[in-house]
Amino acid sequence: MNFLAHIYLSGENELITIGNFVGDGVRGNKYRNYPREIQIGIQLHREIDTFTDAHPIFRRSTKRLHKGYSHYSGVIVDIFFDHFLAKNWKQYSAVPLADYVDHFYKSLNDNLEVLPPRFQRIVPVMIEGNWLLSYATVDGIQLVLNGMNRRTKGISRMNNATKELQEHYEDFEKDFTEFFAELIAFSTKKRIEIEKLHNL
Repeated sequence: MNFLAHIYLSGENELITIGNFVGDGVRGNKYRNYPREIQIGIQLHREIDTFTDAHPIFRRSTKRLHKGYSHYSGVIVDIFFDHFLAKNWKQYSAVPLADYVDHFYKSLNDNLEVLPPRFQRIVPVMIEGNWLLSYATVDGIQLVLNGMNRRTKGISRMNNATKELQEHYEDFEKDFTEFFAELIAFSTKKRIEIEKLHNL
């Protein structure tokens, strides 16, 4: 899953949420260098990714993209699913999305020194562009995909993927809705298990 989903699936603990957010930026056992609650978030991030990548509904979505985008299909679906979470936010939270992301941005700024160096560089750009709120629109997703394509030096051609999003919009949204219900249940259970291991 992409940023917004990882943040949402973290629960109420601020540092667990930050750990889940930065999970891709911490390799191997280096997560042990972080405070305990951030460690929990990083471990939860990895569990979510493993569950997601193996799930048949997620794979059904990636299959629609595989011909055009090969191994980048999973990354694209992650971004699509963040779009549907943002678009349908009221179904998942009583807190308005704008307020939710503003609170998260403040949390990031308050804990900036704890973040991995790559995320210390990303966060100001994310906040300036209000990435998390922009996910709610197809135009916002286009900007995200443009940025991802630049990072791959144009090899991924991810900037073209909004075409498939619009062509199969209802199918992708249906996949997200079915899958995310299962992911919420999995993440809640897994977070509690990890917290117990850390005596939190």
